[in-house]
Amino acid sequence: MEKKVGHYSFIGGIALALLLGILSAFDVSGAYTPWLGSLLVVLGLIVGFLNVAGKETKEFLLVATVLIIAVGMGNAGTVLGIVAKGVVEPQSVVVLGKLLSGILTQILAFVIPATVVVALKDIAALAKVQ
Repeated sequence: MEKKVGHYSFIGGIALALLLGILSAFDVSGAYTPWLGSLLVVLGLIVGFLNVAGKETKEFLLVATVLIIAVGMGNAGTVLGIVAKGVVEPQSVVVLGKLLSGILTQILAFVIPATVVVALKDIAALAKVQ
């Protein structure tokens, strides 16, 4: 049962990240946006607690760390914004840059809580072994 909750939380989190990324690209905001953002973080926590365990922990931490570094520290939003402005600045490229930047930012809001939970669980497991 826990695996199903974690699985559905992962699917829901990715879908919600896509939705919020699309909404932010078109500057659509409202009273629901902070609640949906909070729900995204909660879904990330659920995924971290229920969906990642055992052998997949190390791989999850590696992949999530690369994603966080590439998107967050690599300033994907800024880079995509620069690409969106481009030399010719066609409208479709501007929208695509905003869209990708918004989606990646929301995916980070989902992945970071899960990564922190999994890392803390792994540290606790390492401490118990000794």
